Amino acid sequence: MSSELLKLDVDGMSCAACVSAVERIVNKSDVVSAVAVNLPLRSANIQLNRPANDEIIQQLIRAINKGGFSASRHDDDDASLRMRMQNQVAFDRQRAVLALILSLPTIYLTMFAKDMGAFAGFDARLLGALLMTMPVYFWSGWPFHVNAWKALRRGVANMDVLIHIGTTVAFFWSVAVTLADRFTNMPDIFTQAEHVFFDGVIFIIGFVLLGNYLEASAKLRATDAIHSLMKLQPKEARLVIEDDYTEMRPSIIIKPQSLIKVLTGETIPIDGVLEDCQASIDESTMTGEAYPIRKQAGEEVFAGTIVLDGTVFIRTSKPADNSLISNIIKLVEDAQTGKAPIQRLVDKISAIFVPTIVLLALVGGIFWAAIGHSWIDNPMNSGFELALMVIISTLVIACPCALGLATPIALVVGTGVGAKHGLLIKGIDALESVHKTDIMVVDKTGTVTLGKPRVSHIEIIDCEVKELLCIAAALEQESTHPLSAAIIKSWSNVTDESYSINDIRTIPGMGMVGEYDGSVAAAGNQELMADVGALFTQDIEDRILRSTSKGVSVVFVALGQRLLGWFEFSDLIRDTSPLAVKRAKQIGLEVVMLTGDNANSANTIAEQVGIKRVIANVKPEQKADQIRALQAEGRKVIMVGDGINDAAALSIADVGIAMGAGSDIALDAADFVLIRNDLIDAVSSVELGYATMRRIRGNLLWAFAYNMLGIPLALGILLPFTGFLLPPSFAAAAMALSSVSVVTNSLILRWWQPVAS
Repeated sequence: MSSELLKLDVDGMSCAACVSAVERIVNKSDVVSAVAVNLPLRSANIQLNRPANDEIIQQLIRAINKGGFSASRHDDDDASLRMRMQNQVAFDRQRAVLALILSLPTIYLTMFAKDMGAFAGFDARLLGALLMTMPVYFWSGWPFHVNAWKALRRGVANMDVLIHIGTTVAFFWSVAVTLADRFTNMPDIFTQAEHVFFDGVIFIIGFVLLGNYLEASAKLRATDAIHSLMKLQPKEARLVIEDDYTEMRPSIIIKPQSLIKVLTGETIPIDGVLEDCQASIDESTMTGEAYPIRKQAGEEVFAGTIVLDGTVFIRTSKPADNSLISNIIKLVEDAQTGKAPIQRLVDKISAIFVPTIVLLALVGGIFWAAIGHSWIDNPMNSGFELALMVIISTLVIACPCALGLATPIALVVGTGVGAKHGLLIKGIDALESVHKTDIMVVDKTGTVTLGKPRVSHIEIIDCEVKELLCIAAALEQESTHPLSAAIIKSWSNVTDESYSINDIRTIPGMGMVGEYDGSVAAAGNQELMADVGALFTQDIEDRILRSTSKGVSVVFVALGQRLLGWFEFSDLIRDTSPLAVKRAKQIGLEVVMLTGDNANSANTIAEQVGIKRVIANVKPEQKADQIRALQAEGRKVIMVGDGINDAAALSIADVGIAMGAGSDIALDAADFVLIRNDLIDAVSSVELGYATMRRIRGNLLWAFAYNMLGIPLALGILLPFTGFLLPPSFAAAAMALSSVSVVTNSLILRWWQPVAS
């Protein structure tokens, strides 16, 4: 059955309980197989078990809206989305400012002012406090009240319910006390009351709104990295129509193989290949590379990078919406919307947290009203007033904002800063998995080395050099392996003569074979030579050993039983590979080289970069088996690779890291994707995973510790011993502080830097 991923924008969520509520609503649909809701991004990624159509989309939107939220189709317009977020920040600021301005005179009237006489039969002091509180309760706090009733109608309780109940009880109790002297037949509980909670109402709403404003501002900053990426790709491109005549066209409509023109200083709008030109390209926005890269005709260039000198012509290779930068943005958005396993535990807790707090508050209030007040020197006028104080403070301090933000806000910041440095987290589960790993397995060619081998020596045994080159080049024309390209380049430098070889086949992990002049022609490793019957004398074996001990890779060429000779290849080690291995060891990872190359060559390279353990002569299909063998030892494995032959191993490993210039298959199989082909970035991505998980765990620890400490204080646990009871205004301030602390702790990730290369 085919499936499809649907993304919706969801407004009206305020805490982890809201996230759980939206997920429960969506999961009730029989067309949904999975859903992940992200609070900071206000989005829902919905995996459908069938292709989406308007009816299905509208059905899900109606269900979410009926649940009290506001859902809509995902808006791909970055400017529109940004504007909505900025408008929400401005609205939160206005409501918070009103509440905090009115809080000062209100707290004076309720706590410090003495008898101010009467006005129209009312206590002037209390009437003034009531008038100050009304705009805050009814305007600033209106969204809390509306959202609370929506939540209660759908049978769930969230942060808005706690705020609504706490402020409503406090407000209407205080109103009743204020009106008691003016109206007859008011119950004694109001006429004899000495305490009003107008200041608590204002401070609760004011501090919560202040916290929401700071959170919303932080969420905007947290998504700066992804929004800056979105701005990199120009919306229009200069399409070459004929000769040098160009027209500006929307990038999205320009097809592959079109010719576009980019002027000096402009940003390349679409991925492609330079055509009959060269230029220095600033790729720092994509790769973090500090210096411009000199690109020649035929080399690939990417959207979002900048032409520094000269006018260039680019033959487009992909649609604009499938460019490297577009795919980066998609990867980051998917990761940010994903849900780590640790967050699922938080969601389960949040689902029962609010109802539990409401029950605790009521039980605590009943206890202090019924019997508790008689055991202590009651700081309030009556047991009922004491109970109200306990109920209001408990409801307010327990708002689960910090719990709801602990994981996603750190995730948004971490994935965003990673994207800025060319380190992309594809699977959110990889963040937790990478935290548990203890061994890093690296491929040799293209990972530890540059992956651009050249023929450093040709050993002739039983032929002329031209014959060896022609047979090898004819076979290797059918291969895309880097060694094949080096052989073909060496052949083209010597001769333009070519041989016709029939029935060419690839023998995985061994080489190429075909039929030439009635004999089997073969180019590959020593195992392939044995298979085709090529003869090796002891002298030849000794010469081979001397060659491989130099750290070179060797490709043998045979015709029938004749060993014609072999090619020796040298591949430069990346400048950063020794540092990467050293850094990996410093963070507690054992580094292992896994390669299909011969043991002598692999050991020589490994020794130069500081790798102690080498697994060599491994065929492509055996790499995954080697990963399984390490896992069977109880190891948690990171696999770093770049080619098709690494794809299975990347998929089997606990965490797969694909080098950016690798094959699409390898990229699909990996959990982390590196834009640059640099082993140091693999280590940096691991460290980013560590740093992000530290923030998530720190946030959760703070959120749980805050509640474990704050709720007992609000329930009056210290009242019998110290006479201390947490006032509602203090509870509101503590609740706002907890959310702001979690967000601030996450924003520290914005200054994270990768390992210096």
